Amino acid sequence: MIFSATAVTLAALGSTIPAGAAAPPAAHARRKRVLIGSHGSNGILWYDWNEATGELTAASVAAKIPSVAWLAISHGEEFIYSASELDSFEGKPTGEVASFRLVNGVLQPLSARNSAGTGTCHVATDATGRMLLAADYTGASAASFRIKDGKLSEAVWTEHYTEHGPNADRQQTAHAHFVSFSPDNRFAYVNDLGGDSIHIYRPDPATAGMSKSGIYRGAPGSGARTLHFHPNGKTAYCMNELVSTVDVLDWHKADGSLTPVNTVKLLPPDSTGTSTGCDTVISRDGRFVYFANRGDNFLYAFKADFATGKLRPMKRSNCGGKTPRNFTLDPTERWMLVANQDSNRISVFARDPVTGELAEEGKSVEAETPMRILFV
Repeated sequence: MIFSATAVTLAALGSTIPAGAAAPPAAHARRKRVLIGSHGSNGILWYDWNEATGELTAASVAAKIPSVAWLAISHGEEFIYSASELDSFEGKPTGEVASFRLVNGVLQPLSARNSAGTGTCHVATDATGRMLLAADYTGASAASFRIKDGKLSEAVWTEHYTEHGPNADRQQTAHAHFVSFSPDNRFAYVNDLGGDSIHIYRPDPATAGMSKSGIYRGAPGSGARTLHFHPNGKTAYCMNELVSTVDVLDWHKADGSLTPVNTVKLLPPDSTGTSTGCDTVISRDGRFVYFANRGDNFLYAFKADFATGKLRPMKRSNCGGKTPRNFTLDPTERWMLVANQDSNRISVFARDPVTGELAEEGKSVEAETPMRILFV
């Protein structure tokens, strides 16, 4: 159900919160702001969030910047960085990477730069806050930028990838899709969906330079979309978009390399047609891991062994719409929010923090082509 009033109150979900869940506090609700990255013309939207009731309310346009595919926040939560999935920016065939200062609920524009290629779809900052990485999907490239007082330099390092996989429809070229840093900030990773690989680098935060360190190669035709590190500091999960599987990987701190442990299948046996894996969420305590699927449009919850990162399936559940592009737990981890791109809605589900179980039914609020949910 969508509420055109753009306010969603989930207090009524009390009857659908899984058994064993503690009831949310009824009084003195802490309200937070939420930024939504939108692929529409307005780009970055403000929403208000009530953690007690799970109420999400549209507030205003935070920044009128087109086709935002991702948002990242600095570790001090002072600066916001965006990736705009464009074919041209400032007269050049690239996407846009921009930065903003967050002051009293207002985004103040600081800088806007060309990435290395078209279709800039993802950005990530390193732990020192001095370096930003960007991935360009259609441009098959990645770039790094120095950060000073939130402002981005011109691209310091760029790389264009050339390998491609056997999927004739989706892997005619390389497709850089996701960038990340290791838990200790000593290594950087670029997922290449088109090349079925993860490129590994040693970053230099002082200069934003990058030097090659290795490569992880997934199964041919799998499509390595995203990489997320488990809190145990030695496990990582690679979402394989094209086959909707997850590679459970050992992360080796000494050299940053990744080695496969096993592969988890996400699709139900009766799945037909096009169905692709998308994103990953890990609870702060590392006990639960969630994956999103598009086509079949579900969230899949797993229990995780903290020491090994090994996954044990719990159940699939409704994502509240079509094409879950991004999803996240709120700061209390009592609610799961899902950006359903093709439904123009954000869906919210109650979560039991003890069992990790998500409610079967949620409520939704309108949002134009939501691509990213970011609590600030």
